[in-house]
Amino acid sequence: MTTSTLIRAPQDNSEVGAVQLAGPEEVRAALDASVAAARASREMPAYARAAALRKVADGLEAARSDMARTLALEAGKPISQARIELDRAIFVFRDAAEEATRIGGEVLPADVVPAGTGRIAITRRFPLSPVVGITPFNFPVLLAAHKIAPAMACGATITLKPPPQDPLTTLRLGDLVKASGYPDGAVNVVPCSVEVAQILIEDPRVRVITFTGSAKAGWAIRAKAGSKRVLLELGGNAAVIVEPDADLTWAASRCAVGGFTYAGQSCISTQRIYVHESVYTAFLDAFTRRVQQLKVGNVLDDQTDVGPMISLDAAERVERWIAEAVAGGAKIELGGKRRGVYLEPTVLTHTTAEMKVNCEEVFRAARDGHAVQVAERRDRVGKRFALRAAGRRVHDQSANDVQASRRARRRCRQWQRHSRIPRRPPAYGGAKASGLGREGVRYAIEEMTERRVLTLKLD
Repeated sequence: MTTSTLIRAPQDNSEVGAVQLAGPEEVRAALDASVAAARASREMPAYARAAALRKVADGLEAARSDMARTLALEAGKPISQARIELDRAIFVFRDAAEEATRIGGEVLPADVVPAGTGRIAITRRFPLSPVVGITPFNFPVLLAAHKIAPAMACGATITLKPPPQDPLTTLRLGDLVKASGYPDGAVNVVPCSVEVAQILIEDPRVRVITFTGSAKAGWAIRAKAGSKRVLLELGGNAAVIVEPDADLTWAASRCAVGGFTYAGQSCISTQRIYVHESVYTAFLDAFTRRVQQLKVGNVLDDQTDVGPMISLDAAERVERWIAEAVAGGAKIELGGKRRGVYLEPTVLTHTTAEMKVNCEEVFRAARDGHAVQVAERRDRVGKRFALRAAGRRVHDQSANDVQASRRARRRCRQWQRHSRIPRRPPAYGGAKASGLGREGVRYAIEEMTERRVLTLKLD
């Protein structure tokens, strides 16, 4: 039996909409539909899957303005950032349309042994259906796209549980998929409670679970999943290393954006900054000046950089962590105050590895001349999370820069070097406690399919 729940805007608690939460019967019915649609989606020609994906992208583009406003309100995301999220989701579906036509295989010689004389082996990928997807509040459209689009591209069926805080735009995406021509029942968006969602995790018919969210929840899902294939995109604690020859103005600007976009509520948000001691004071000055320029305010204002946190509980939690850090010797260089669900952009120095602002998901600035060792070995967080780290030097193409980047990448398991935006989305995923498997459309397709081999005897 379904139950109704109101969705309220974090910034002022105003009503944004209402959704029906599925009960056990509705969740099982969604899985039944997903299983029933598996053959139709598997046998759908590549050109037809690509056409459906392009139709979803076109639908998102047409609805971009309206969906961005809803996303801004329900997620507390500044409208400019909401538009960017919609644009990225559109790109994911267009990319998936291209990848749908590229899912190939191999022809392998079998005559490497006498018994294989006159034979060949052909490999081909087949979808694993049904897939279950679970997404968090911080990117409700984009992360849904990263699960639904690869499934459609390879012909898999998927049942997606959207975040309870902001499910409205994910449900709108589900409507666009339904109108795309992809088989009925193959994609289901099912809002439900955490308790009811256990049905999705435990049902033996499910072949793949793809989860983005907290490490605690993700590893609990992995423990319950049995023989299912599990993809986990979990928490991070991103470190940035600023070397002596860096462009400090550029680095400060990028760290400010990386640290406070969507109030820092991102698993790859810049949280820890390691600055070489020779440029520490200059960088800290440039960084705090840039952070001071960020505008905190109404999410529907195009000039707003930082909106509210997703809930009062979240804002109060970070406020407690800041107070704990200060009590332990940290210094507030900027910010630190909370007004309801709004938390001022905050910069801390003199933190230690044991402080929650350092070893859980929030932000700090640090002074150390051996940044890679600190980021990877000495900090307690280096042993737990490994989702992303970044480095920036001033001369991108210099031999010294390339060698330094290569050394850092070898030593930091979470390395992701800041550079130009790649033409195609990269493989994305965490190591250690930050997850399993890889996303990015092409790589998610590999995770949602299995390779089968056909051996043929030639004339």
